[in-house]
Amino acid sequence: MGDASEMTNDFKPVRDHQPESDERPLDVHRNARGIGDRMSLGLVKLLRFFADLFFSKRYGHRAVVLETIAGVPGMVGGMLRHLRSLRRFEEDRGWIHTLLDEAENERQHLMTFMRIAQPSWFERALVIIAQGVFFNAFFVLYLIWPRVAHRFVGYLEEEAVVSYTQYLDEIESGRTENVDAPQIAIDYWQLPADARLSDVVRVVRLDEAKHRDVNHGFADQLASE
Repeated sequence: MGDASEMTNDFKPVRDHQPESDERPLDVHRNARGIGDRMSLGLVKLLRFFADLFFSKRYGHRAVVLETIAGVPGMVGGMLRHLRSLRRFEEDRGWIHTLLDEAENERQHLMTFMRIAQPSWFERALVIIAQGVFFNAFFVLYLIWPRVAHRFVGYLEEEAVVSYTQYLDEIESGRTENVDAPQIAIDYWQLPADARLSDVVRVVRLDEAKHRDVNHGFADQLASE
């Protein structure tokens, strides 16, 4: 596996969501270095265990529930960085825009997969509870240990890349129907009019790889300050 810390980090906001011609490396893992990294990685692996237990191979439903959580860190981080910039009367090096773009991108993932897999009443209740708990926990974590908060998101996005790769395998093997891409996805990612679910999963996976690299990069930069 490669190491995300060895990659060039691009902190510019990503506002053009047209698919890139050259995809980022997918099989990337940032080795844990220090107690904060190990805690983040351990918690992500624990969350992955419960997600696998609950959703199994229902990747569409997994995406719906998990994207409601994935949209939280960017919004929390962007909000706190915004307030920090106001308090200190200083520029923020583009972090605010990048984090808010990340939150909006994850919301678009949710809106897309809502068209593909309608959540059950239990999953909707789970979303309300999980989002409430996660928002407050991540808010506190970002206040007291922002480096670890970004590292946690980096590891979370590593697992998202793995999940979407498995989802794509299910589609390409024929075990999951390769339905038409929702119009919202075609418009957002500027996909061809005849795009399929497999095309959507590929661009979503690339988004998650970008978030992975950016958050690991933010954590590395905070560690060096």
